[in-house]
Amino acid sequence: MNRPNILYIHSHDTGRYIQPYGHAVSTPNLQRLAEQGVLFRQCFTANPTCSPSRAALLTGCSPHTNGMVGLAHRGFGLHDYSWHIVHTLRKAGYHSALSGTQHVISHDRRTEIGYDQVLEGAGPHEMACAFLDDPPEQPWFLTVGFGETHREFPEPGPGDDERYCLPPAPLPDTPRTRRDMAEFKTCARRLDGKMGAVFDALDRNGLTGNTLVICTTDHGIAFPRMKCNLHDSGTGVMLIMRGAGGFTGGRVVDGMVSHIDVFPTVCDLLGIDVPEWVQGVSILPLVRGEVEQVREEVHGEVNYHAAYEPMRSVRTTGWKYIRRFDGRTRPVLPNCDQGLSKDVWMAHGWPPVYEEELYDVVLDPNECRNLAGVAEFADVHNDMRARLRRWMEATEDPLLAGNVPAPAGAKVNDPDGISPRETPKLAG
Repeated sequence: MNRPNILYIHSHDTGRYIQPYGHAVSTPNLQRLAEQGVLFRQCFTANPTCSPSRAALLTGCSPHTNGMVGLAHRGFGLHDYSWHIVHTLRKAGYHSALSGTQHVISHDRRTEIGYDQVLEGAGPHEMACAFLDDPPEQPWFLTVGFGETHREFPEPGPGDDERYCLPPAPLPDTPRTRRDMAEFKTCARRLDGKMGAVFDALDRNGLTGNTLVICTTDHGIAFPRMKCNLHDSGTGVMLIMRGAGGFTGGRVVDGMVSHIDVFPTVCDLLGIDVPEWVQGVSILPLVRGEVEQVREEVHGEVNYHAAYEPMRSVRTTGWKYIRRFDGRTRPVLPNCDQGLSKDVWMAHGWPPVYEEELYDVVLDPNECRNLAGVAEFADVHNDMRARLRRWMEATEDPLLAGNVPAPAGAKVNDPDGISPRETPKLAG
């Protein structure tokens, strides 16, 4: 069997804020990829924090199952690194290489993941291009990870004039939030240029036709109520796939998919067995037009980011339910990255924190009107509660028994503390 090469190329904190998703963010290389491949409008991360998100995609199961319930550089890790997709692909004859960010183990231990090659030297795109200019003869799996669009952002560049930027919903339109978005857009341009260099390397080396490209990000952008939040603005992510298996034609898919579905999809495409720990489902029937949905619901979780903030969610095509498990009535500010938009919210207070949240994601896509406890929606509320409970029980979620413990030595902030570099400022 002539198995395709696989390029897993990913960014930090980009959500869906790129050109192919209709945003005024100039990313022509990602636009070209979308026009050649398949874009998923409703892809969701399993956890809107950096390491847990990537670990879920790379193991095909939820973070509370694979053990990555916090950030790798803060002392969290997988229960078993043999669950990482590189080991399954090695058995299928693949050579694996890592370029740039991986974020599922501390940087100084990254060789323990099990890649055949860890590329060293220049930037991730430069090392990836050098690999593609002289690839191995056997099929390969290449991971290319970028630091963009993580904060801190650069100064706005040409074409990203803050006077004409629109901040992302549900943030207010103010000079500071506009400036914040202008800086993000410049960072996204840089990301697009670097990803474009890798796509160009595929083209010039004649590798495009036999390479499956998986292009995604970890979670929503680093703005309030996005990154580290279970609203769609935090869990909604870009996913563009191009190549073998029908991922062609500039098509758009509206069926819901999860990051944990990538692993079983690769197995399905290659005709290899799906490991027993995988909880996702193959999306090939969706891509081939055989079905309109491969799943009725997607799930999300947060455990640790900078601080402990246990939450779970379930989303259907019509409803979103979020449940907090810490009894808090105050926001966990360390879990929101410092920035101009955060300054605005801090100066004006913060949105309410609820134990339970229920949203009609069709009539209220920004999830602003919490319907939990509203008598008219009691049946929906009970149904969504039951869906979440069934998933937690089926996946043996440790949160059912109480707090999820951090590993010995892990760095965890006080939930009531201020976040790093925090200096509250006036709005305006």
